[in-house]
Amino acid sequence: MQTAGVAKPSHGESVLSRVVRIFETFESDVPALRVSEIARRADLHVATASRLIEELVQNGWLLRDTDRRIRIGVRIWELASRASPTLTLREAAMPFMEDLHAVVGHHTQLGVLEGREVLFVERLSAPGAVVNITRVAGRLPLNVSSSGLVLLAHAPAELQEEVLTGPLKSYRGDTASDPVALRRMLADIRKHGYAFCPGFVDEETAGIAVPVHGPAGQVIAALAVIVPNDGNARMQIPALRAAARGVSRVMSAENLSR
Repeated sequence: MQTAGVAKPSHGESVLSRVVRIFETFESDVPALRVSEIARRADLHVATASRLIEELVQNGWLLRDTDRRIRIGVRIWELASRASPTLTLREAAMPFMEDLHAVVGHHTQLGVLEGREVLFVERLSAPGAVVNITRVAGRLPLNVSSSGLVLLAHAPAELQEEVLTGPLKSYRGDTASDPVALRRMLADIRKHGYAFCPGFVDEETAGIAVPVHGPAGQVIAALAVIVPNDGNARMQIPALRAAARGVSRVMSAENLSR
């Protein structure tokens, strides 16, 4: 019988697997943790976690603050940035996102499909902008945001069915959490070319997203704006579409030049 508070033994588990579990304890809203917290979240003995964390700190993969809390180190960010498959996409999108941001004056963001979630790889904001719960390197379930809905609408049929038949997270009553309504919504997104989500996360905001296409016409990302939920929200759609077309052209040209 396992003693309360003691991690289960990890017979046959590799050191790499344990290190991966350590890194997965960090979340966007929990950037720094104490060793004991990491051990608990990673289901490791404190001694094991402490030893691995010390090695990772020495190699720059983790960082120890002055208050002894542990956070992700600069070294892992450096290596991830070099090899990131979203690097070219972000570089292609940034000029158009900056122009779009100047027009909308609130939030402009870029998301990609990652499993059953949307991963936000870039975001531009401004002082006084409306509420926005997303952040760079943050994730949301696909049914919650306009970006996620665009990506889900163009995802493989198998993934769509997994999402539609699984639990659907809801932030508010307006969130697309009913499978029947969500299926209709996805069809409308494919038909009209954009997702319009007023009040899905916050009653005072509207998320609007359009697809970004790759060289073969496949949807590789979603470009979105988060703006006030008022009568002017839909007026942002033409500018959003124009920006997405620009990113798509650059991505196609980038692929042809290789």
